[in-house]
Amino acid sequence: MAAAVLLLDLVTKLVVVATIEPGEDIRVLGGALYLTNLRNTGAAFSFAQGATVLFTLIAIVVAVVIVRTARRLRSTGWAVALGLVLGGALGNLVDRIFRDPGFLRGGVVDFLSVFGPDGSVWPVFNVADSAIVCGGILGVLLAFRGIEFDGTRDDGSDRADTA
Repeated sequence: MAAAVLLLDLVTKLVVVATIEPGEDIRVLGGALYLTNLRNTGAAFSFAQGATVLFTLIAIVVAVVIVRTARRLRSTGWAVALGLVLGGALGNLVDRIFRDPGFLRGGVVDFLSVFGPDGSVWPVFNVADSAIVCGGILGVLLAFRGIEFDGTRDDGSDRADTA
């Protein structure tokens, strides 16, 4: 899952950088989607612009934790969720390491703008961002359902009674 997300993210960003000029907006799907070419040095939704080094380090930690956790996974749902997050984190990490203005400070290529150009309705994002959000939502749903990494279900019966 992580490899597929990473590959899709890298290919789409390469195509965008090669074919769309920075700041250009291409209207598709009757204006429901705009393709653009923006750089984000912050976190999701352009939060904390300029903190690229911090987000690079966070992405590295997240990737290491997920890879270490993968050995314990027996749940398909958790494997998909963590694969989505890992692939997305690595996709954006590649940009932060290799894109201008330089090592660990690169701007992430964002190119999907929904319902309006340049993020006027919803912040501009990319495949990696989408994968991280979808993986996070899936992880929350699995946790709420009590599904553990090993595939067992936590029904709460082993919790101490505090009443």
